[in-house]
Amino acid sequence: MPLSPEEIRSLQAKARQLRCDMVDVTVWAGGAHIGGALSMTDVLTALYYHYLNVKPAEPGWPERDRFVLSKGHGGVGLAAVLADKGYYSKDLLKEFNHFKSPFGMHLDGNKVPGVDASTGSLGHGLSMSVGMALGARFQKQSWRTYCLLGDGECNEGSVWEAAMAAHHYKIDTLTAFTDRNHMMIDGRTEDIMSLEPLAEKWRAFGWEVREIDGHDYAQIGAAIEGAQATKGAPTMIICNTVKGKGVGFMEDQVKWHYGSIDSELAAKAKASITGGAS
Repeated sequence: MPLSPEEIRSLQAKARQLRCDMVDVTVWAGGAHIGGALSMTDVLTALYYHYLNVKPAEPGWPERDRFVLSKGHGGVGLAAVLADKGYYSKDLLKEFNHFKSPFGMHLDGNKVPGVDASTGSLGHGLSMSVGMALGARFQKQSWRTYCLLGDGECNEGSVWEAAMAAHHYKIDTLTAFTDRNHMMIDGRTEDIMSLEPLAEKWRAFGWEVREIDGHDYAQIGAAIEGAQATKGAPTMIICNTVKGKGVGFMEDQVKWHYGSIDSELAAKAKASITGGAS
């Protein structure tokens, strides 16, 4: 069922709050991969606040949907979402990436409740997601697997090996997203290692492909629901996004792939997110 206008407004408000939370965590940590966390926030918000079948009070619930953040450097974003959902106290985020904290820059599934896979070594998340989805099939379980990749990550050959396997086994319970913000740590993706025509490449590998505005909740919802209804093939949702989305001085800026924020910049960032300034 399509998202209603009221549901979309609620998700938009939640995303604004989460983006502010991510700014706070970046300040506490002394730095984080904030640009790519902000670009994927709307997809995470739609998943965790509407579509994922999970129980935060029971992180290991066997029937839960699985989510793999393949672009593991975006952990500052996922950590904020999981805290807000109640997997753990938000106060713990004040120690994000500090000595002896359970939260490293790349989240560890053995230490952080709600994290289904330890990622950060780029190119591995989709392979793990294929294995999880096959595991559900072998166990005759109905839960679904979702995987979020970075676009720069798609330079990795292991991504395409996983893509071939998912098509070969017709894993229609697997939905992947590409956070297509057109940037990676060294610059713009098309300058470093051209990805286009990206949609056609995924189609050539046998995937159902949907291209959307990754900040438009109506499009995000329709794409996820379309993937859930697809039979006989995995789905790739290419989400066209903006690096640093919501923070005017960060948007579409390579230098904010990773960055530090002081209290003055944090106030400016939050004002931009909430509509007070750019």
